[in-house]
Order: sequence, then structure tokens, then C-alpha cells
Amino acid sequence: MTESESESFQQQSPVNPEWPPPPAYAPAAPAPGTVPAPDTAPAPKKRTRGPLALLAAVAIVAAAIGGGTAYGIQELTGTHGTAASATATSVVPAGKKGDIAAIAAAVSPSIVEIKASLADGSSTGSGVIITSDGEILTNNHVVSGATQIKVSTSDGKQYTAKVVGTDSKKDLALIKLEGAAGLKAASLGDSSTVQVGDTVVAIGSPEGLTGTVTSGIVSALDRDVTVSTDEGQGQQGGGDGRWPFEFGGRQFNGDTGSSTTTYKAIQTDASLNPGNSGGALIDMNGNIIGINSAMYSASASGSSSADAGSVGLGFAIPIDTVKADLASLRSGSQN
Repeated sequence: MTESESESFQQQSPVNPEWPPPPAYAPAAPAPGTVPAPDTAPAPKKRTRGPLALLAAVAIVAAAIGGGTAYGIQELTGTHGTAASATATSVVPAGKKGDIAAIAAAVSPSIVEIKASLADGSSTGSGVIITSDGEILTNNHVVSGATQIKVSTSDGKQYTAKVVGTDSKKDLALIKLEGAAGLKAASLGDSSTVQVGDTVVAIGSPEGLTGTVTSGIVSALDRDVTVSTDEGQGQQGGGDGRWPFEFGGRQFNGDTGSSTTTYKAIQTDASLNPGNSGGALIDMNGNIIGINSAMYSASASGSSSADAGSVGLGFAIPIDTVKADLASLRSGSQN
């Protein structure tokens, strides 16, 4: 090609800006009989695509947003570990937060009915499943002095249980089901964030009516509730699960006896009745914020039986108190 033809071709041919510029001089031809040296310039790195690149991007986003995206990463990778405790955890679907029906459906499988056989009668209460193999939190007064413990889950299955540890000063007990697996564990929340006026749900087995759901609000916080630590006090009143307690200088549901202890409680107007003891007080995310422990029954103060039942004065042990005591209960402490 002549010089004039070359100039004419360059003028007619469009220049792609992505093309590399031509060399300043023509590359030297290899000498006759020699093999051209391979190109030693590193090949351009291909942009990583597929799952690895996607996970890297997701990880960066998760670090910026926080723990709420951890579940999404687990779904992408196909791995599932033990969920870390978080105050923002929601047991109910995102669009159902605050829906009492959705909360009941999500949490009821984690609540059980407890029947304890005693030397002189029986006691009925409730409990909260905290591990899939059958660890259950309840009140000490529900199982105190029990010779045998039977537990019924929400699907009607029945188990025998043994007491693992007790703390009469906080009215707490940990029991363990025999031969249980695959149970739905409740999500333990954060009672330090609870405020007066918060809507709450209570689930338990009042009067043996398994899985009863009631709702109300938190009516007060840090109430000093005094309960008995004497074995057998919890079975007063015919062994119906009512717990004698003292509040404001008055005794309710029986004589608390000479040996007592006082703890700070959440007060609620959610309906609690005999048999709710050991059951769950639940926030609007479906997290357990308290273990129901004491309730005022009008008939215990000399009123007629027609006045018996909930009058909107119930108390729950804050779940933060429970969590602080859990290691001791698991160790087999009996006090």
C-alpha cells in the first residue's frame, strides 16, 4: 500500500476508542530459522463472576447494615449455624409484627403444659422450651416437691421430665424432657427495652386449658414482688398452680410463710389465671420478655368463687433475670 493509499484508508476507517494505539514502529521480524518468543505479558485478569463475587458483595453490604442480613448470607451459602442473640430478632414475619394471631401461631409451639405429681396432690403450670432437645424454663413453685413431672407439647405429645436445677429465690426452675428432639425453641428477648404501655401477649395453660392466649399491656416495671421459698407453698389452694405472693404489704393467694424472697417483676394486665405460672410473656416481635409467675385472684382474699379469676394484676420475672440465672440452673444448682 502506497503512502497516499494508507492516508486515504485511515481517513475512511473509523477509529474505535477502545482499540489500543498502534506501535510507534513496526515490530522487528524474527530472524530466519528462529522460533518467535512467546508473549510474556500477563494475561488480563478476568472479572470474577458467579457465587464468589456475589458473596463478596453481600458480605460488604452485611458489614455496613449489621447482623440483620446474616440470615440472607446463610441462605446463599447453604450454611446454618446457631443464631446469635439480638434484640432486633423477630419471630413473626416482617409484615405481621404486632399481629397477635401471628405471634400466637409462631410462639405457641414453644409453650408447654406441666403437671407435677406431689406427695399430697398435684400442681399444674406452664413452661417455655428453650432448646430443641427439651430444656424447659418454668417456675420453681410449679415443680417444687414433685415426685413425677409430665409435660404436654402443643401438638399433643407427652413426655416425662426431670428437674435439672432450681432457684427458689427467683422462683425459677429448669427441667429437661426425656427422649425429646426437634422441638421448637422460643426466642429469648431483652427485657431491658420493655416500656410501660408496650403491648404484650401471654401464653400458658390456665386451669389446664393448654395453649390459651391472652393480651394486654405492660402496666408497670420493677415491681417488688415477694414470694415464698418454702417447699410446698406453691401447692396451696388445692395444687392449682396459684403462687402465694406479697405486694404492697398485702399477701395474695395464700400465706407466703416465714421464708421469702423478693425480686423485681414486670407487671401486666394481660389475663393470667392459675396454671399460667411458668408460661411466657411475649413482645410484639414474638420474643419472650418474661416468665409469668404470680397473679392476683380475688377469691383468695375472701371473696366468693364467682369473683375468682384474673383482675388484670399479673407479674412476670424479666427474661434478663432468667438469662443471668440460666448457667446456674444448667449446672444442677438446687437452691
